[in-house]
Amino acid sequence: MATSVGAANAAVFKDPKIQTQIQTFKAFKPWTALPVTTSRSRPRSSPSVIRAVSTPVKPDTTTSEPKRSKVEIFKEQSNFIRYPLNEELLTDAPNINEAATQLIKFHGSYQQANRDERGPKSYSFMLRTKNPCGKVPNKLYLAMDDLADEFGIGTLRLTTRQTFQLHGVLKKDLKTVMSTIIRSMGSTLGACGDLNRNVLAPAAPFARKDYLFAQETADNIAALLTPQSGFYYDMWVDGERLMSAEPPEVTRARNDNSHGTNFLDSPEPIYGTQFLPRKFKVAVTVPTDNSVDIFTNDVGVVVVSDANGEPLGFNIYVGGGMGRTHRLETTFPRLSESLGFVRKEDILYAVKAIVVTQRENGRRDDRKYSRMKYLIDSWGIEKFRSVVEQYYGKKFEPIHELPEWEFKSYLGWHEQGDGGLFCGLHVDNGRIGGKMKKTLREVIEKYNLDVRLTPNQNIILCNIRSAWKRPITTALAQAGLLHPRYVDPLNLTAMACPALPLCPLAITEAERGIPDLLKRVRAVFEKVGLKYNESVVIRVTGCPNGCARPYMAELGLVGDGPNSYQIWLGGTPNQTSLARTFMNKVKIQDLEKVFEPLFYYWKRKRQTKESFGNFTNRMGFEKLQELVDKWEGPVMSPSRFNLKLFADKETYEAVDALAKLQNKNAHQLAMEVIRNFVAAQQNGKGE
Repeated sequence: MATSVGAANAAVFKDPKIQTQIQTFKAFKPWTALPVTTSRSRPRSSPSVIRAVSTPVKPDTTTSEPKRSKVEIFKEQSNFIRYPLNEELLTDAPNINEAATQLIKFHGSYQQANRDERGPKSYSFMLRTKNPCGKVPNKLYLAMDDLADEFGIGTLRLTTRQTFQLHGVLKKDLKTVMSTIIRSMGSTLGACGDLNRNVLAPAAPFARKDYLFAQETADNIAALLTPQSGFYYDMWVDGERLMSAEPPEVTRARNDNSHGTNFLDSPEPIYGTQFLPRKFKVAVTVPTDNSVDIFTNDVGVVVVSDANGEPLGFNIYVGGGMGRTHRLETTFPRLSESLGFVRKEDILYAVKAIVVTQRENGRRDDRKYSRMKYLIDSWGIEKFRSVVEQYYGKKFEPIHELPEWEFKSYLGWHEQGDGGLFCGLHVDNGRIGGKMKKTLREVIEKYNLDVRLTPNQNIILCNIRSAWKRPITTALAQAGLLHPRYVDPLNLTAMACPALPLCPLAITEAERGIPDLLKRVRAVFEKVGLKYNESVVIRVTGCPNGCARPYMAELGLVGDGPNSYQIWLGGTPNQTSLARTFMNKVKIQDLEKVFEPLFYYWKRKRQTKESFGNFTNRMGFEKLQELVDKWEGPVMSPSRFNLKLFADKETYEAVDALAKLQNKNAHQLAMEVIRNFVAAQQNGKGE
């Protein structure tokens, strides 16, 4: 059977259209002189005039073939992401070969091995769904819950890009799991690989024009940039196309080739045989709502409305990205910058032009430098804008001024604006398992609820009737899903990547380590006199690739060796500033030596309402390093005990002994008991 499949794939490469695609890719080379005047050369005070611009001239095809990475060869020879994955899936081996391992990413899966186990590798596959705006229909949630138990490791994981990850699927079960997801109104197509990833948008189901328009736009961008060649459906549902009809404006934008954006007569008019140089991330939001970490994306799209709340168009920001490599200064995290404003009817054409600019010019020789942020950093925003405008066919208008950004979590109960309620639930590190998983399943199934996943690894239950609020609250609280006021503020904004044991890139712990790290930070807060309701944004990753966006955190911990972290400081609570490296290779047991002086002096030297991130930036890293180096411990208050919660020393010591059995201190245990008691009282009362 494998032989006949191989022969079929070999025959495909003799197709003249495919050969044309391959030759076209081989001709890609960096742009040189660009004669287009940029939009920034116009005075900002002058009226905005949209002028047509010329289509870019294709690069000279007489030059020698540029150097390409191994992955580029795999893509070129794959018959649009089919071969040799289709053959590898038919073998009895528990794993797949190198080429297939790269290709299955386009289908939404990564091959992994359990690094905790010794001896022969224990292979399994992680599947990631694609859920624009984080929307999850009731049927899909229930299917994912079932699949986690039957074919996974019994847990679901919510990601920082509003999707599910299902861990531990065996190769022999891949087709069953994939086809079940597809037939349950879901997809994993393009959730990984060198193409557009899941499109973010605010998860809150507000019945407001701007939110609805942002979510509709995210859906349309996701549809525009979805692969068209059918490889996904061929592999998992035997070619059956299970897709809803897309809006006609999406089809028109994809098919439009008036500015030379498309590959002619290709199964992939936007992507061609090679797709993109690396992953590509898009987020859409509304002014003030930075729940999506807008500046960390390749493309950030922000709705701009008129005085009556009617959407006019979009500000576009380009060039964000988190990934980097330790000790290689030519790799770096980067925030996006302003590209320009477009009218609402033009957004799909503008996004397509940006994608094509990256497709034609992004580096394909060294994958460390293949993200669009490196292209923009190399060219500068003016040159990048000029090339995009040629594929767009218009000049960008000047960017519109926007109000200050805020991080919005949408936890707790809220009115949707259409008579219904929604409830945002905090999930530590996005990991749903045990009693929480069972209870969520029962509530979602009983009340037939749709859900939304947030970019902060939380979940929102949507379209809840007022009469359901009390029984749902009670059921959730009994499973540990409490109102956010009963959750430690440090936990509410913290994030971690999965890291060990399954991620092959992890250097040290993240998800498994962050619960203890947060307890240790809380203990330091108490030691230096910070109040319980004070917090900092903490993000932890097991390697420098930045999946939990640690470079935007006020305190970022990035794995850079066994049981050691690089410490990043200087992000802000609204996720608009890039953190910087403060210290390297701090062993996990030595973290308090850094945390204590930093938090002690933040408590004593901060300005009014100054966040920890802003404090570290104002003080400067040289001064902070001096404080850390000279640290000998906080000046102790006259009282040796925190007696606010205790009547006497004996009670304190008894509670302290009990707390140590749970790896806590007396104050933490007492506060936990009080919060749980109050929560139980609240949940037993009517509203």
